Amino acid sequence: MEIIGLTSSPQSSGSYALILQETGGLRRLSILIGAEVAQSIALELEQIKPPRPVTHDLLKSVIESLGANLLEITISDLRDGTFYATLTLDATPAEIDARPSDAIALAIRWGAPIYVAESVMREAGVMAQEEEGEEEEEEEIMEQEIEAAEPERPKTLREVLQAKLDEAVKSEDYERAAQIRDEIERLG
Repeated sequence: MEIIGLTSSPQSSGSYALILQETGGLRRLSILIGAEVAQSIALELEQIKPPRPVTHDLLKSVIESLGANLLEITISDLRDGTFYATLTLDATPAEIDARPSDAIALAIRWGAPIYVAESVMREAGVMAQEEEGEEEEEEEIMEQEIEAAEPERPKTLREVLQAKLDEAVKSEDYERAAQIRDEIERLG
């Protein structure tokens, strides 16, 4: 699976929808995740390194310091509307139970593959509209799907950081403001 979108969820305040799509396929899976994990995933996808490690960076460091590596993650089950996942390590224990959002946050840090059990895809997956033509048309369709589900456009990382910068300046926390400004400049 590949991550194709991360947007705030109109159904649940403070939650985000993480949208996965089959690599080379048309089936998609949407998982509701919390704001903190969404931020962690967004930081890694945008290749933004915060001044201090976030929880998933810390966990990756701990796993590596124990001599293990993450091989893959699998969203393995869906029970009573809750997704379940496992981390597969090259150490003992080889499989560890995890929330899918945490598992995905770790997978992108390792570049590890993300798998979804066929039973989960049958139950919760949806088909993306198949369109002939360029990638631009596919991106346009995805934007339309997100807009249809989302009444407001989600803020970009730059907009979020700019708001935090304004807040830091207003509260006269100039050290934090400088750090945020540097992060904005790294975005280009």
